Amino acid sequence: MIRLALVRHAKSDWADANLADHDRPLNDRGARDAPRMAERLAASGFRPERILSSTALRARTTAADFAAEFGIEVELDPDLYGAPAGTLLRTAAASGAATVMIVAHDPGMSVLAGRLSDDGITHMPTCAVATFTWDEDDWDVASAVPPASWTFDTPR
Repeated sequence: MIRLALVRHAKSDWADANLADHDRPLNDRGARDAPRMAERLAASGFRPERILSSTALRARTTAADFAAEFGIEVELDPDLYGAPAGTLLRTAAASGAATVMIVAHDPGMSVLAGRLSDDGITHMPTCAVATFTWDEDDWDVASAVPPASWTFDTPR
């Protein structure tokens, strides 16, 4: 079985207009939502073998909260910063793990979630979690067919 969790980074802080986009931290709401969403995902029974994250501070921080919940390390991938949907899915497939979490950004996250859910998910708000399950054991096959099931959860 192949399983994928897409996690859009939690809400970021825009208070410092001089800060580069890549370096924006989480705001108070984001810092509250990320560990809460990690707990909810763990309660659902999803257990990633690998967590792959964008190198942006807001994504790394979000991923760290999920990693703490699951007791695994975050693997940073600069290609996930601003990545389009195809790159997100290819990165998951190339991970070599059957159960993968990707923590990244929009619009790529919403596009991929929409594609995999047959437009059942129209937008991934900050800290949203979408999971997809295929009955296949091979990413090449799973990437070519719709998932057998999917879930969607948001902090609100």
